[in-house]
Amino acid sequence: MKIIMPLKQHVGAPCEAIVKAGDKVKKGQLIATPQGLGANLHASVYGVVEGITEDVIIILPDHEQPHEYIKIHETDDKLEAIKEAGIVGAGGAGFPTYAKLKADLQGGYVIANGAECEPVLAHNLKLMEEQPEVIVRGLKYIKEITNASKGYIAIKEKYKKAVIALKTACSKEEDIEVRFLPDMYPSGDERVIVREILGVELEPGKLPLEAKAIIQNVETLKHIVNAIELRKPYITKDITVAGRVQNAKKGKVFLDVPLGEPVGKYIDQCGGYVKPYGEITLGGPFTGAAGREDSPVTKTLGGILVAMPFPQEKRKMGILACECGAQEGRLKAIAKAMGAEVIAEEKCKRMVEVNGRYRCDKPGVCPGQAEKILKMKKKGIQVLLTGTCGD
Repeated sequence: MKIIMPLKQHVGAPCEAIVKAGDKVKKGQLIATPQGLGANLHASVYGVVEGITEDVIIILPDHEQPHEYIKIHETDDKLEAIKEAGIVGAGGAGFPTYAKLKADLQGGYVIANGAECEPVLAHNLKLMEEQPEVIVRGLKYIKEITNASKGYIAIKEKYKKAVIALKTACSKEEDIEVRFLPDMYPSGDERVIVREILGVELEPGKLPLEAKAIIQNVETLKHIVNAIELRKPYITKDITVAGRVQNAKKGKVFLDVPLGEPVGKYIDQCGGYVKPYGEITLGGPFTGAAGREDSPVTKTLGGILVAMPFPQEKRKMGILACECGAQEGRLKAIAKAMGAEVIAEEKCKRMVEVNGRYRCDKPGVCPGQAEKILKMKKKGIQVLLTGTCGD
């Protein structure tokens, strides 16, 4: 088994390798540094660098893997520790955390995102149930870093075990409390969290900072605690395996998986495939993308989902894109896998263009799409493929 470390696991430019082929590396050792906006990359195993390309560092791991790791430099500067540890948002986007926390929120808010927004995924939920005190400590650290006055943990009320654990963990905290999100997709969207927790409606393209708030995924908070308290770099990831897998049909969680390991290893650890099976989807059902068995675990990977084989479709197809769910590229890839001919494309009526990118003007409040569908029907579609969040 080889460890594949992509040089781009974050928003920004790819990292540049600072090791070379043949070098021995230790777990936690810095192996690549960002060029501009980005995040440090550290080896997740002990081994030898087998090769380096423009995109990845390939490490052949040693048979023996000691638990110890190379620690980041000791510092009293918590933001510097977060930067050196290479922490990025673990919830999907991968924005460098040190850059996000460079803000003065005097009188503002820090919010832990515990929505576990994508269906099927459960690793954030397991973290909240079993290690709620870590999330509270992480929230206190970012509250201190940003000078925020109040902290909230945003979670769906239906996650009762996690709610009880979190409320108990913050019961003695005067400025941290649990708040509930609606049970819908995409309740984990930052603008939805600001709307539901703070009562502020942000315009498309606006960041939570406009509401004097910063939001961090709960797993990201765990990595912040690891960096500050244990001087541990970001070298492991929490994941959920689910779908057409023998022992994970309802989801199996793996905590602290080494970065760079192939996703196929964790399908095997769940007993292998249930046949017939189709695509391996990396991420959640709404926003994931097709992967392979040798695709690596990255800092932003949350789900390894094995789907049914795509049904074959010979009728003329239209696609309806959604900014909160599946957009054109993903829908076209699915249509191609179905053998379908796409003859018309539309966007959800809530999608508006902001600075060259389409965004939803009201996430989670999905309108009827009859007008869009009738428009495509006039062009001859016989069947519709869509990923809209409410329909």
